[in-house]
Amino acid sequence: MTYPGNPSLTSANVADGRAAAAPATPADAARPGPTLTGSGGSPANGWSPAGILANGWARLLLGLIIPAAVLAVWQISTAAGLFSVVQLPPPAMVVEAGLDLIQRGELGQHIAISTQRVLIGFAAGAGLGLLAGSLVGLSKFADLLLAPTIGALRAVPSLAWVPLLILWMKIGEDSKVTLILIGAFFPVFTTVSVALRHVDRNLVEAARAFGLKGVRLLTTVQLPAVVPAVFSGLRLALAQAWLFLVAAELIASSMGLGFLLTDSQNNGRTDRLLLAIVLLAVIGKITDGLLGLAEKWAVKRWA
Repeated sequence: MTYPGNPSLTSANVADGRAAAAPATPADAARPGPTLTGSGGSPANGWSPAGILANGWARLLLGLIIPAAVLAVWQISTAAGLFSVVQLPPPAMVVEAGLDLIQRGELGQHIAISTQRVLIGFAAGAGLGLLAGSLVGLSKFADLLLAPTIGALRAVPSLAWVPLLILWMKIGEDSKVTLILIGAFFPVFTTVSVALRHVDRNLVEAARAFGLKGVRLLTTVQLPAVVPAVFSGLRLALAQAWLFLVAAELIASSMGLGFLLTDSQNNGRTDRLLLAIVLLAVIGKITDGLLGLAEKWAVKRWA
């Protein structure tokens, strides 16, 4: 429609003008506008702590800050003469001790034997802990029957098992691996049994309605529902296995990092003693990191 006195003014123009002149509604005011980002893709200044922490290299460097600081304090304290060489040898002396053992072909054997003992004992202990934890977590009768005894055995110190294992299994590999097995069993048993008690009952009943029961129900529904708890127990068990290694290698060992630790103490070789401690820490962290990668895969797969 054309208005008299202004041929160029049409009804469409009037509608457009009214829309432009209309005040913004609260919904329009609440609607977010375009976000200005910097070069890093984050608001305002282009820097985001979450973005930095998501970077793998940044996380690695952040984790190395404290070890580097400890190493620096160690070097400074030994250079200043705060400790004698017997009390705390400098880092260079520890490195030289490691190179000497490598040239003799002994360090690789110590590491390989200890790692083998830990992995075998951890695998056996974790497997038994998973079975016993599943049984106790799913059966009230098994809980009443087994939980008190297992809880009491869990309080027994690792060194208390050494003379008994020597008496039963002599001083071979079986006694050493069995002690590590004992150390790995209890964390897995505890975490699995507790986690299975808190699985959603509706989920279990729905699975049973589809005909799942027994072992199939456990492996298909219940264990996948507690995958994070299971891996928490496994990581605790792996750390416990490395702790029990030193006690295991007290059983008349001639090789291994635990043997290197105690032998260095007896011979006054503090440099080798510190080398054994550093190697135990580094290898333990590496194995824990590998288990962490398996945890991420399992959580994506089942959880």
